[in-house]
Amino acid sequence: MFSLDRKTAIVTGSGSEKGIGRATALALAKQGAVVISADIDAHGADETAKNIRDLGGKAIGIVLDVTNQNSVDNMIRTTMEEFGRIDILVNNAGISQRVTVNNMQADDVRRIFEINVIGLFRCTKGVLEIMKRQKYGRIVNMSSAAGKRGGGFFGGAHYSASKAAVLGFSKNLAREVAQDGITVNSIAPGLIITDIWDTMPKEIAEDIISAIPIGRPGKVNEVAAAIAFLVSDEASYITGEEIDINGGSHMD
Repeated sequence: MFSLDRKTAIVTGSGSEKGIGRATALALAKQGAVVISADIDAHGADETAKNIRDLGGKAIGIVLDVTNQNSVDNMIRTTMEEFGRIDILVNNAGISQRVTVNNMQADDVRRIFEINVIGLFRCTKGVLEIMKRQKYGRIVNMSSAAGKRGGGFFGGAHYSASKAAVLGFSKNLAREVAQDGITVNSIAPGLIITDIWDTMPKEIAEDIISAIPIGRPGKVNEVAAAIAFLVSDEASYITGEEIDINGGSHMD
């Protein structure tokens, strides 16, 4: 297996017990990375960091509100003060909302984009100059199959639009920073067993699963493994890519 020794990784939205963020933080730590678990839920961020330390890894928890520039700046500043470099950024923080366009309000759209797109932009911009100075960086942005196929899993049209925006942003940025030793890729999960899965009505879940060729929802560790590969040196020739993890429910 590849090694992430001496790499420092920030994983946003990593406080949820069943979330992709926590699974990713643990996966990177198991490969040797120092992990900054960042989440708006202070307890969740600290729990993720504690889980890593209990396994013999090195990690700290930081409160992060991606809608607040000062909060993002504090995360970057604290990471640099503690570890002196930022090698990896996984932009996992995000929200969803199941609502039809007819019942959607402009404030709903603003809130989704403020977190899923502008928050991702804030965190990304915060690390870019550091990574450029290092001539090294790995950025992985969390999109969704919904952003490629126009929904069909969980969330409204504004969610799908925000995740489509992540794909376009990532590809453009990948072109901008390729000469700086920085790669930028996206992950587009389909139906994954997370906290959102627990809130999904059974009939909707069964309907979605029936359309998945593999016949089951995905697991968070399956997504985390793909991210761990993308941030490794072995993936240094992969940039601007979208990795679909959906059991075959969307193929392109």
